Amino acid sequence: MDITTWMTNHTGWADFILVGLFRQSQHPALLCVVIFLVFLMALSGNAVLIILIHSSAKLHTPMYFFISQLSLMDMMYISITVPKMLLDQVLGISTISVPECGIQMFLYLTLGGSEYFLLAAMAYDRYMAICHPLHYPMLMNHRVCLLLASGCWFLGSVDGFMLTPVTMTFPFCTSREIQHFFCEVPAVMKLSCSDTSLYETFMYLCCVLMLLIPVTVISGSYSCILLTIHRMNSAEGRRKALATCSSHMMVVTLFYGAAVYTYMLPSSYHTPQKDMVVSVFYTILTPVLNPLIYSFRNKDVTGALRKMLSVGPVFQETVK
Repeated sequence: MDITTWMTNHTGWADFILVGLFRQSQHPALLCVVIFLVFLMALSGNAVLIILIHSSAKLHTPMYFFISQLSLMDMMYISITVPKMLLDQVLGISTISVPECGIQMFLYLTLGGSEYFLLAAMAYDRYMAICHPLHYPMLMNHRVCLLLASGCWFLGSVDGFMLTPVTMTFPFCTSREIQHFFCEVPAVMKLSCSDTSLYETFMYLCCVLMLLIPVTVISGSYSCILLTIHRMNSAEGRRKALATCSSHMMVVTLFYGAAVYTYMLPSSYHTPQKDMVVSVFYTILTPVLNPLIYSFRNKDVTGALRKMLSVGPVFQETVK
């Protein structure tokens, strides 16, 4: 056996093959068009939300600052997987090189981990706003918001730096077909011909820690929020507080539910088809739903959007 063959079989430098969604579909062309439209909706919806938040002075608050960070993460999150998947379908390509796979995995883990912690920071922000309204402007000033957001990005990158190098250094000497539409850690690990049980345990503990800290912050924050809302005398204040928190809880439930299924349930619960469906949900659909949840359910955002769209008539009136 020559050195090239040995490296191909044992060091994993041969390209991977992404099985993808389209092989499972009876109408791949239609599915491709639908995913492309969803991708455009996600990019445009999150981009509009970011522009509104940065252009409207009324939205220059900590809550909307964190929402803009969430929208930025969602735009990057969906851009990691969908463009390559669609381009491969159009060009008839299904391979991905080892470096590309590693980069995709790192970015996916970094953004996913960052979003876990950002959702916790958003819950803490709501806790401060509702439970400590008098001290809120001082305790959640711009510098504190920047530090919290930077911490979320940093902790997310720690997740990527820990899991990606270990996953990609396993010997892949079996099939090169990844039963997925992108390089997700569990799907790639199934190709390894070595014993990965110890690493799977480490990954499980890592994911528990990555989820446990934010979930603890979110649970504690909302427990205090619910107690505060219960003590409120104003029905309007209760309604406004519940409306603000319900939007955030919808996003938390969607994102964390998928994460628990992917990384914390035993392998006996997983099939390639189920894994791809769940991944479609949180990598493609969630970035579309987030701006809808935070815009159509929010009067401040819809008001800023109407104001932006009415620039033309206002300009004409000024000219007269």
